[in-house]
Amino acid sequence: MRSILVTNDDGVHSEGIRALADAVAHLGEVTIVAPVQEASAIGHALTLRRPLRVDTVAPRIYSVDGTPTDCVNVAITHVLRRKPDLILSGINKGWNLGDDVTYSGTVSGALEGALLGIPSMALSTQRMRDEFEFGPSARAAALVAEQIFARPMPKFTLLNINTPFGANKGFRVTVQARRNHVTVVNQRIDPRKQAYYWIEEGENHWEPHDRSDYQAVLDGYISITPLQPDMTAYDALAYVEGLSLASPSEVR
Repeated sequence: MRSILVTNDDGVHSEGIRALADAVAHLGEVTIVAPVQEASAIGHALTLRRPLRVDTVAPRIYSVDGTPTDCVNVAITHVLRRKPDLILSGINKGWNLGDDVTYSGTVSGALEGALLGIPSMALSTQRMRDEFEFGPSARAAALVAEQIFARPMPKFTLLNINTPFGANKGFRVTVQARRNHVTVVNQRIDPRKQAYYWIEEGENHWEPHDRSDYQAVLDGYISITPLQPDMTAYDALAYVEGLSLASPSEVR
């Protein structure tokens, strides 16, 4: 029987992770290993300076007091004791579009799977005045998973899937959107008159692009973007090679 690992960054008790697990239960044996509490915007972090604890929440559902990346590694080495056939991360409460994939714990759960050569998907749904629809994202995950099992993905690849709120027009294959991102950092004063800082949601000015994930969800489509761990800027290799740099033996 196929083995499917489900994780997230919203925590093991999130409604989204249960909807996702239920949607793919007909495809194999599903195991949930997820953070004990919310770990949003934690990126691809690993916990290296303290021990991790694993608790059994219910049959085949485990919590880890760490990050989504921790969860994937603990699941493979000590829960499943083998690589699963598929890793699903989500369903996140809010989109992970464009540059947000670099911050996203949801995407990082799937990224760790891709680094290990495991077909992986990250799934996110639109936040609409603190309301969420997990059904369309869950059904999208099942449809794509069925296709992946029938036609294996390229190795070291993950799929980032974002679903709009309400009716959708099906899938659109997309690229990452680009934006001019301004991080908002508010300074506040505590009761002892000491300053502290609160990072708020960034101000975004998305660049127009017909094939972007951002444009797809605005148009009412489910965006599906293939991503890879390789962050090499291949278009810039010639530029770097053309720099007037000393040879390594001459650098002091």
